[in-house]
Amino acid sequence: MNDTSRKPCPCGSGMALADCCQPLHDGAVAGTPEALMRSRYTAFALGRHNYLLNSWHSTTRPAELNADDTHWVRLEIVDHGVDESDGEPRGHVHFRAFFYEGREGRAGRSRWGMLEERSHFQREQGHWRYVDGQPRVSRLKTGRNDACPCGSGRKLKQCCGN
Repeated sequence: MNDTSRKPCPCGSGMALADCCQPLHDGAVAGTPEALMRSRYTAFALGRHNYLLNSWHSTTRPAELNADDTHWVRLEIVDHGVDESDGEPRGHVHFRAFFYEGREGRAGRSRWGMLEERSHFQREQGHWRYVDGQPRVSRLKTGRNDACPCGSGRKLKQCCGN
């Protein structure tokens, strides 16, 4: 096991990557839509595009994902659940993901934002898969003395803005 897998998981669970999202990236089955959402966020944060495509429902999966200059810094789960009332399990996860684009730490070079989405999930071949969501992106106005959007509790200039 390498040192990266002992680092905290980007999904914010408080567990090590090796004990949290890494097993899902390596082929383990997500037990809940929330677990799949956390592993997908981690895949976005780590640039694991193959996992993202493989965890997408076949009816809505794009042909490819384009790499971009987005740096994901924090995931916040607002609500999640499963509905099996019609016999077909469907799940949802409402989340907020904080990010910056560009090069942080250099004035005028980055833009902070928040993606908020209520994602929908369905089972396909025994696995939870991401179907779709209604994303809303908000730009965050951050000053050097404001709290860092990563959730550390430190000022931006002493954290991700450093």
